[in-house]
Amino acid sequence: MPPAVKGHRYLTADVFTSVPFAGNPLAVFPDARAIPEDRLQAIAREFNLSETVFVYPPAEARHARRLRIFTPAEELPFAGHPTVGTAWVLAALGEIPLTGGSTRIIFEEGVGAVPVTIKGRGKRPTFAQLTAAMLPEVGPPPPGRTFLAEMLGLDPADIQGGMMAPQAVSCGLRFLFVAVKDRACVARARIRMDHWESTLKSYWAPQLMVFSRDAETPGADVHARVFVPGLAVPEDPATGSAAAALGGFLAARESGSEGTFHWLVEQGVEMGRPSFLHIEVDKAAGEIAAVRVGGECVLVSEGKVAA
Repeated sequence: MPPAVKGHRYLTADVFTSVPFAGNPLAVFPDARAIPEDRLQAIAREFNLSETVFVYPPAEARHARRLRIFTPAEELPFAGHPTVGTAWVLAALGEIPLTGGSTRIIFEEGVGAVPVTIKGRGKRPTFAQLTAAMLPEVGPPPPGRTFLAEMLGLDPADIQGGMMAPQAVSCGLRFLFVAVKDRACVARARIRMDHWESTLKSYWAPQLMVFSRDAETPGADVHARVFVPGLAVPEDPATGSAAAALGGFLAARESGSEGTFHWLVEQGVEMGRPSFLHIEVDKAAGEIAAVRVGGECVLVSEGKVAA
């Protein structure tokens, strides 16, 4: 038998799905204290997933953990599927004890304190939901529809205008939202890197979501794809930070001024990794008061990295 690997323990989970090998894969190091600082980015590049999470004790005792989140290219102040997935992994390991049907914790991330609710049955997590630390922030006007259409390989008529015209929004990570007329347009969308590099790379929100309101899954409300070329993630199968900002985009266009609004987003279909993200937005007196994003996860693998 080969000798046992000595190194740092990790687990992988597929996030925003209940089916292995769907959703968005995530690597989690549940105790990263012994990993050298100069190895963090290298390990994230080695996994080459959308994100890898390194978990540390919190700075404040009342918080659950401190998270550091890396793409293959850089560290992020916040990301949705790593937050949800890490909560699920730690709960599944028993490192976050589940108390009753719903357990509330707080993660420390670069964006600030991020509340997370973990629902469970016995000691097993069944659903995890983050509350965005930042309320939606609207960015400056984006490039015009003609440029965006050329960049995405679409016709300008495919991109919606009026109330659904492209807009940039952030709940901790900036995304440009491009609503198109149907999911066939979503499926046809491609990033032309020369166009992206000439304009969108230096824009306030270089990441973008292309979406339509005619989802194919019964019960789903939005069909989406997310492109993140600036973070070495050409396309992302499930993006919690984008879903949070999308909640702000959609809620601002709802006529109701009070109550909680719900949307179910399907993403990753074109990649063969269908994902389902549940969005909730609270409005009070016409203003957005809270944004939440949640979903299911499934553990996939466990191992060690010699670093």
